[in-house]
Amino acid sequence: MRGGRVAAEDDDRLREADVLVEGGVIRRTGPGIPLEDGVEEIDCSGKILLPGLFDLHVHLREPGREDKETIRTGSEAAINGGITGIVAMPNTSPAIDSGGMVQAILDIAFREARIPVLTSGCITRGRAGQELAGIGGMVEKGAIMITDDGDPVENPQTLRRAMEYARGFGIPVACHCETKALSGDGAMNEGRVSYGLGVPGMPACSEEICMERDIRIAQMTGAHAHIQHVSSAAGMEIVRRFKEEGVRVTCEVTPHHLLFCDEDLGDYDTHYKMNPPLRSREDCARLLEGLREGCFDVIATDHAPHTDFEKSLDLASAPFGITGLETALVSLYHYFIRTNAFGWGLLVKRYSAEPRRLVGRAPAEIAEGRPCELVVFDPAAETAFTREFMRSKSSNTPFLDRTLSGRVEMVVVGDAVLLDRREERP
Repeated sequence: MRGGRVAAEDDDRLREADVLVEGGVIRRTGPGIPLEDGVEEIDCSGKILLPGLFDLHVHLREPGREDKETIRTGSEAAINGGITGIVAMPNTSPAIDSGGMVQAILDIAFREARIPVLTSGCITRGRAGQELAGIGGMVEKGAIMITDDGDPVENPQTLRRAMEYARGFGIPVACHCETKALSGDGAMNEGRVSYGLGVPGMPACSEEICMERDIRIAQMTGAHAHIQHVSSAAGMEIVRRFKEEGVRVTCEVTPHHLLFCDEDLGDYDTHYKMNPPLRSREDCARLLEGLREGCFDVIATDHAPHTDFEKSLDLASAPFGITGLETALVSLYHYFIRTNAFGWGLLVKRYSAEPRRLVGRAPAEIAEGRPCELVVFDPAAETAFTREFMRSKSSNTPFLDRTLSGRVEMVVVGDAVLLDRREERP
């Protein structure tokens, strides 16, 4: 790959370098690598070469709701967005709550996916919040974390036992933080906008109270708590405080909680309905500050596909969630990197390297001797998020039929070119 600029974590300077890949391994990097006989030369002038991204929070819907997504279509959507590894959530039907279910998911992924698809397992059987799932059996078969994502574990004693088991197995407990008695039947953030629209709201303290409880239990047990999709500035500060106290806690922020706020639901658009909900414009700004300051360990999409029919329902009835795998990189570039809100080094660290480290995987790097796992990104091109562009079965995204700056041009894993748009014209 000739003439590209290489992005690396913690370094917003882009290093101009050629990259020679042979046999799926990066053999040489640096300027002016001579072209050898039989080696294809790819012109990357003006392009960014970055390590493949890794998404820690993805809903693939298989088994049970293959009309929304499958392991194959979800992994292809990831490739379309420059993501070369994903972690599936266990809220399927049936739920991924046993070693047998973990094995079944990984078997499907081995057959159907062209990138690594890892899976989490449930904390409780059937995600019912009562009896612990078979944590040991799931870890033995390959589950890399446990979570009842989509719901909190309401019984704190059950969560305590789960964290004690998880500590022994060396895996994180990923926490969806919500106090159901407070969030109730809410459909959006509780506040001025919800009052004006006449829509039941979900107060931020519903998330924050549960967050404090879950981290306190992790503090008591010595477990690793990973707080999912933090949506409020106050919640972010709770995590920051416990980190300063030495508690083993990590957290994630989604692109949509950085980009959108409750005002975007002003016309009752269900493409902005998610759980936790979009908070205030001030929360958005504070979350972005927290990402730049290092309070957030990872960026994750919480990719949540739904059918067009489901999202066409009224705001109160439509399901929570939006897709994100195909839009994340381009939207983060368009709104933040392009405008100098943050740089490529932060994106690579928080959306490629740290998510892998969190689940015990080595980061992808564009360095000599490392397996090739890279993305070619064209900042001068554009991406039109039409239905025809999407590889996901679902298109419930606020970006549908919008055009943003930047384009994922190539995705290469090992010796396989998984995506190549060089011949496409905007």
